[in-house]
Amino acid sequence: MIKEINASLEPLTSQLINHSLYQKINTPEQLQIFMEHHVFAVWDFMSLLTALQEILTKTTNPWLPVGDPETRYLINEIVLAEETDINIYGERQSHFEMYLDAMEAAGANKGKIEDFLMQVSHGTDIFLIIATSKLPISIKQFLKHTFEVVYSREPHKIASAFTFGREGLIPAMFSSIIEKVQKNFPEDDLSQFKYYFDRHIELDGDEHGPMAFKMVEDLCENNERKWEDVKLTAEKSLESRLELWDGIESEIEAKMQLQFS
Repeated sequence: MIKEINASLEPLTSQLINHSLYQKINTPEQLQIFMEHHVFAVWDFMSLLTALQEILTKTTNPWLPVGDPETRYLINEIVLAEETDINIYGERQSHFEMYLDAMEAAGANKGKIEDFLMQVSHGTDIFLIIATSKLPISIKQFLKHTFEVVYSREPHKIASAFTFGREGLIPAMFSSIIEKVQKNFPEDDLSQFKYYFDRHIELDGDEHGPMAFKMVEDLCENNERKWEDVKLTAEKSLESRLELWDGIESEIEAKMQLQFS
């Protein structure tokens, strides 16, 4: 079923891999706009991951073995890499923190993500925070979709968004972004930005992606309803990413028009 679903998703994945947004990242200011939007996807990925960790492993006491050991290994391996990977300086750091540092090095504004997370830290309902924020609509819809999946508490749906919408997509999509950035900013110090993307390409392509697809298979087995849920969730996840990319492109274009008006 994985092959069939990937085939059905090909039109959406192709749009993402070849999105015209990448051709619009030609100046430091345009890269900053990209990062100020994309950081929300870097952050909310962790909620998909930890939702799977909560459901598919035992994280409360007293401990008992839960579910399939291979699935437990996958989840714990990815959590370990995401929360405590080695950064460009050889120090332990989460990928999200690496991205924040890359934003700072590139001159991007961290204000929106920091304000958003301050509200999250106060324990306010996440959907209320999203609805009342002044974030662009494209970011709001992306976050709303992620947390609707997270709070479904249905592991096969969460695994679908995690696998088809993130792990299985990221190597090809990020490669397109990095190729463009390297071409346009050969003399700028974007080493931290590139390092973040290179780590995801390496980990997701070689290790996490294949393991995630196996997790989906184990969660669905021969249940046709679950496989249909997986397909629909995957489609919505990719459509949500496309809307996020379209929103970034629109903001870049609007800023360009202001500059030349």
